[in-house]
Amino acid sequence: MRVRLSRRVGLAVVLSTTMVLSACSGGMSSSGPVEGTWDQIVAAAEREGSVFLYSTQHPENLQALKTAFSQAYPEIEMEFVRGTDVELNPRVETENRTGKGTGDVHMASDPAWITNAAASGVYSTDIVGPAFDNADYGRERSVLEDKIFLTSAAVFAMAWNTSALPQGLASTDDLLDPALDEKIGVVNPAGFAAVVDEYQFFDREWSGGFNEQLAQLNPRIYPGSLGIAQALSSGEVVATPMVQPLVREMAAGAPVDWALPNPAWGTPWYSHVLSAAPHPNAAQVLANFMVTPEGQTALSYGYGSALPNIEGAVARAQDIPLPDTETLTPEFVSQFQQEWEKDFVR
Repeated sequence: MRVRLSRRVGLAVVLSTTMVLSACSGGMSSSGPVEGTWDQIVAAAEREGSVFLYSTQHPENLQALKTAFSQAYPEIEMEFVRGTDVELNPRVETENRTGKGTGDVHMASDPAWITNAAASGVYSTDIVGPAFDNADYGRERSVLEDKIFLTSAAVFAMAWNTSALPQGLASTDDLLDPALDEKIGVVNPAGFAAVVDEYQFFDREWSGGFNEQLAQLNPRIYPGSLGIAQALSSGEVVATPMVQPLVREMAAGAPVDWALPNPAWGTPWYSHVLSAAPHPNAAQVLANFMVTPEGQTALSYGYGSALPNIEGAVARAQDIPLPDTETLTPEFVSQFQQEWEKDFVR
């Protein structure tokens, strides 16, 4: 059988995937932020002098966040690692179990992991920043268990290469055109509960049997949506049902365009201050900054924002609910992957 896997690896900074250890409720934790006013927490954060973010968000948005944060808090050096949930979540679990933390704040998009982490409270420290009480943010609908907070949301579009498809895509049915055989890019759902939910959404909300028909077109398979965006720009593929709005690619002059289908699938990003954070005060300052207008402007370009009227945002994050995670168990995700491979890997 011929395997149609793309060799592109995207822009992710790859972390070790061997650290797949289970969460342990007995994990050690840091002492948390200092007691006192917000100004006292900021002063303690400046004494700590640094903060480290783990995130699955777009690397350019993370760099923009680093720049904006450095301007607001020049005494605190921010660094980040961008990886996938499959890479980062086990790392957070390991650091919590051992009490030897590197990360201070963690930004995740795996709905099952987020839901379980909020319910357990093991990995997270209560957030204390004033920005969470901004009425425009809506704490009551944006914060889970006083620990895990809505930060952004990915809203996925159908997109195309304008050189190859100058007429574009008018509806999701156009993605099933036989002329697109071997020219569509899709994401491998391996280990990604959110991507599994996305494929289920296609069959449930677009048309019954959509995935079966899509598989018959022999799509090219990528490890993530960033790889698909690059492939669309280069012409390696000419269409996809599952990529984030290509605002930065179009701004750079790439021959691509996109449209949000009706309905569109999305997944929110939630963040939290890690209980094993080595810089607990700086972690609180960064978490708070992420939901300020400046932080949201950095993080929301091409995504849904957690505040209204953010330049560059394509939707409101609060309108993108967490998927129903009761069915997205590890066993179900594994079973779905096996069935998906039977159809899509040729």
